Amino acid sequence: MSGRLVLLRHGQSYSNVERRLDTRPPGAELTPLGRDQAHTFAQESGRPALLAHSVAVRASQTAAVIGATLDMSATELAGIHEVQVGELEGRSDDGAVAEFNAVYERWHRGELDVALPGGESANDVLDRYVPVLTELRLRYLDDHQWGGDIVVVSHGAAIRLVSAVLAGVDGNFALDNHLDNAESVVLSPITDGRWSCVRWASLTPPFYPEAEASPVADAVRSSTDPMG
Repeated sequence: MSGRLVLLRHGQSYSNVERRLDTRPPGAELTPLGRDQAHTFAQESGRPALLAHSVAVRASQTAAVIGATLDMSATELAGIHEVQVGELEGRSDDGAVAEFNAVYERWHRGELDVALPGGESANDVLDRYVPVLTELRLRYLDDHQWGGDIVVVSHGAAIRLVSAVLAGVDGNFALDNHLDNAESVVLSPITDGRWSCVRWASLTPPFYPEAEASPVADAVRSSTDPMG
């Protein structure tokens, strides 16, 4: 195996600025800062062997900036869009953010069948997202002739959930460590179809949760968007 899977959170969107639960594609566009973040990522990370993105506008625009910077094309992939929040869609109030984070925390505690009101459960997200990554692995990363990383521009909450499940990362750590815009989780394929998480944003293993952290309360108090 000669490559890694880089799950990149899109650049800043206008919904992120508003701390709004914006999960239903196509969603909001990138801000000028979001475009700068994508450009910086491309300059610092170098050219991947494959660049892909979700169906959401903010992801496709992030990939377009990266592609333009590196002179390469990007591929759209279905199934890797953000966690669907259902009845909470479009809201930015503390109550909605707290409700989303309470359910999201339960997912990382192992309650994968719990669903957001009118939205998805963790198993719903995994059932549509994981097969896409498995296909990328089987087609490219498991081929010993393949060389280079695969960059997939996706979404913060979905990336954290999927990465924690696939690589066995502690759920408390995933809750404590949001992904900022244009930050990534890097997964490396290992034996028997398993994955190893080799980097989470700027952190490398072992991954330990923060002592005395309260993910829901911290997320509500935070000025950052809830989907990271």
